[in-house]
Amino acid sequence: MTTDAPRDNLKGGAWLLADTGLNIWALGIVKALGLGYPVAQIVFLRAAIGLVLLSPWIVRNRSAFLTIPDLPLQVLRVGLSAATLTASYFAISRVPLALFTTMNFTRPLVVMVLAALLLRERITLSQWAAAAIAMIGVVIAIDPEGTTLGPGVLALGLVILTGSAAVIVTRRLRGTPTIVLMTFYTVGLGLCTLPFALWSWQSIPTAHLVPLLAVGVFAQTAQACFLRAHYNGDAGVLSVLGYVSLPLSTAAGFFVFGETPTLRFYAGAALVVLAAASLTASRGRLSLMRVR
Repeated sequence: MTTDAPRDNLKGGAWLLADTGLNIWALGIVKALGLGYPVAQIVFLRAAIGLVLLSPWIVRNRSAFLTIPDLPLQVLRVGLSAATLTASYFAISRVPLALFTTMNFTRPLVVMVLAALLLRERITLSQWAAAAIAMIGVVIAIDPEGTTLGPGVLALGLVILTGSAAVIVTRRLRGTPTIVLMTFYTVGLGLCTLPFALWSWQSIPTAHLVPLLAVGVFAQTAQACFLRAHYNGDAGVLSVLGYVSLPLSTAAGFFVFGETPTLRFYAGAALVVLAAASLTASRGRLSLMRVR
């Protein structure tokens, strides 16, 4: 395994924001079209398109595949990721975008705890405080009262558990070349969903072909951004910075799906963004002090 490079939270944050934007576009398409297709078919298409996009880099970097470090962890990551993506696509078609985003905000907290327990990463008091403030903002922004416990919400629970575990495994594989991580992920998704996709396959009208292909393009590019984010940034910084997806997904919900936020929502969203910004700024000042 290669020597770890120093953390750079500025680069990590930039990669994470790119990942967030691309994922919102991909999820928006799945939300609009997902009820008309089996979720395994959508995930398989996403994997197939991603493999096509990756092929030139796989050939160019084929020497990276001569030795595969931590193979059991690679397989575990694939299984967790396949469960996470399948559950995500199932849920996004059945719950409001705001609820989907809100429940996913519990994932950074789970990641922070797992990073502290399993990776022995130091999570500072300011990071815990920022996460708590952000979660208060989530509660203020979206009132969960009256939510019906249905299959979509249950699928979101699975997303939180398996997604958080997949992040931790990815961080344990930090020294693995990015192309190897992406190839394992993409091929694994295809193999896991192929039998179910073939069993339930539905024909795709011409009008839906380009949007469904775009899901694969956006999602595969987002995967590359995600891996670079967690290669460069600390878990605490990236976990809280992920809350920025709240205003971004709100804008997508408003302009695409006609979801109109309330004043209560904006108040909560402001807390979330301020918490993420304050954490990033404090970490930047701490890094400067260490350099001096």
